[in-house]
Amino acid sequence: MIHKPVLTEEVLKYLDPKPGENFIDGTLGQAGHALLILDKNKPDGLVLGIDLDSKQIENSASRLKDRAILVNDSYANIKEIVLRNNFKSVRGILLDLGYSSWQLENSTKGFSFMRDEMLDMRYSLENTLTAGIIVNEYKEERIKQILEEYGEEKFAKQIAKKIAEQRRVKRIESTFELKHIIESVVPEKFQHSRIHCATKSFQALRIAVNDELNNLTTFLPDAISVLSPGGRLVIISFHSLEDRIVKRFFKDREKEGIVKILTSKPVPATYREIAENPRSRSAKLRAIIKN
Repeated sequence: MIHKPVLTEEVLKYLDPKPGENFIDGTLGQAGHALLILDKNKPDGLVLGIDLDSKQIENSASRLKDRAILVNDSYANIKEIVLRNNFKSVRGILLDLGYSSWQLENSTKGFSFMRDEMLDMRYSLENTLTAGIIVNEYKEERIKQILEEYGEEKFAKQIAKKIAEQRRVKRIESTFELKHIIESVVPEKFQHSRIHCATKSFQALRIAVNDELNNLTTFLPDAISVLSPGGRLVIISFHSLEDRIVKRFFKDREKEGIVKILTSKPVPATYREIAENPRSRSAKLRAIIKN
């Protein structure tokens, strides 16, 4: 499956890349956004592409030839990465907090309950925590807490209880096993909604495994610090927890006079884009410019 980057027109509008300017893509993925930026900042503008998944870097390297510097690391380390690569005059930073179609379809790491794979969910294999460890070794109460906090799952208590019961019989190894456990406790009327009843639990586990919310919180002030005056920060989030962190940070920095908010409300995908690319349905874009 070819990954379609979301909100491409909106990203270019708010990043506003011009010839010769340098940009950072903190979540490179399959390089969809990076290629668009490189088209706008040619002939000599650069893009520093960061991704925690080494396979994403490998996949993107063949698509990005000139004017791209690729780094296998976490966007949470943006300050150190910029220093290490002597990357100067940063006019814009993009962070797309969604995961790519390639990760769902080809990574075999269990990001999707649509495929029968091991419960892994790590972006980086250097991370020792997997979804399987959380499901099989964390206390029932902690699993409930993860599902509630990171997935906003209303049936977290019932799901955590069933997981604890099931793992006493047999270790829960695969995505399908976990999906069936969730389906067995979620009431029938909630099993036929637009969003599958396992979606929130899988999202919560992925966030917990990769420490995504803490990484975002670490990233935000450091991103501002590496931006040049007049530089722009554009963030695409896919669920309310991420969006809340970004919204609060942007408002606080604006009050301090450090930035100006460019998006009074989060910018969603158009109906046309949602029809063409359903994964853009929950995408929300916010942008600021550094004073």
